[in-house]
Amino acid sequence: MNVAKTGYRVFSANSSAACTELAKKITERLGVELGKSVVFQESNRETRVDVKESVRGQTIFIIQTIPRDVNTAIMELLVMAYALKTSCAKNIIGVIPYFPYSKQCKMRKRGSIVCKLLASMLAKAGLTHIITMDLHQKEIQGFFSFPVDNLRASPFLLQYIQEEIPDYRNAIIVAKSPSAAKRAQSYAERLRLGLAVMHGEAQCSESDMADGRHSPPCVRNTTGHPGLELPLMMAKEKPPITVVGDVGGRIAIIVDDIIDDVEDFVAAAEILKERGAYKIYIMATHGLLSGDAPHLIEESAIDEVVVTNTVPHEVQKLQCPKIKTVDVSMILAEAIRRIHNGESMAYLFRNITVDD
Repeated sequence: MNVAKTGYRVFSANSSAACTELAKKITERLGVELGKSVVFQESNRETRVDVKESVRGQTIFIIQTIPRDVNTAIMELLVMAYALKTSCAKNIIGVIPYFPYSKQCKMRKRGSIVCKLLASMLAKAGLTHIITMDLHQKEIQGFFSFPVDNLRASPFLLQYIQEEIPDYRNAIIVAKSPSAAKRAQSYAERLRLGLAVMHGEAQCSESDMADGRHSPPCVRNTTGHPGLELPLMMAKEKPPITVVGDVGGRIAIIVDDIIDDVEDFVAAAEILKERGAYKIYIMATHGLLSGDAPHLIEESAIDEVVVTNTVPHEVQKLQCPKIKTVDVSMILAEAIRRIHNGESMAYLFRNITVDD
């Protein structure tokens, strides 16, 4: 029995072995058993959830890691939350280490802010609180109508740098783009290392469309008011990739929050090699590593990619031995314990800066 006397249960919203691994690590640290439930797909691909024990009046924590099939994972979370809500659970708290659709948090052309839509869906399904880690943009917390605890993975990644990278004192922290400079600066200041920033990106990158500057197209409005003529805007052209800072003879450590399509990281590694860096590490919280990412990393100048276990990536690790994993189940378990006991979360954010 999952320690009923304590008044809380911990469930996994996915029954696959890869997705329950993190949930099992968290429950082991808490000293509780994983709640009894079955999550599966019907023959027509509909999601079905069966909760096998009473949750009436209990605080429920649902752990959901996001595999490659993102939409199925979202439906599993929604259906389980609603099943617990209709089973009279007192509070339903989602533990979602990697929050999906977090990159779609800005208006692009005639698109939609999908992250806001997902926040509304989770609230409607019955969630009353969320624990997540390193949101792509911290402003995403404002999309929710209930509390959000945005934990940080930086202490674990900093510890890895200090303990696992030989001669890390000869390293330099690199921001892959100017938008990542604040995060890189935070790492550099705490490690007492130098900082380099790469400027210039591949065309059609995320930042090109993030602010909707190309919608509508930049043409004069000939059908509007005859006295109104808006000035033409020059098209934005990005320069070739350059490095601001000296990386010659140094270990280059690129830091970011998400590593998914790795083409930009591979290109950055090649430039850093040309500039004289003799080892290149990539540190990221969420290792999505989609598509041919393992193969591209293996064939690139990158020496090691270090990510946390917020997203299951065991298959990718088998394909590429350069991928290493840092376990963050400790901080997630502690967050659950503190929320259940009504303790302050401030301890989990000690020595954390706004830019982490």
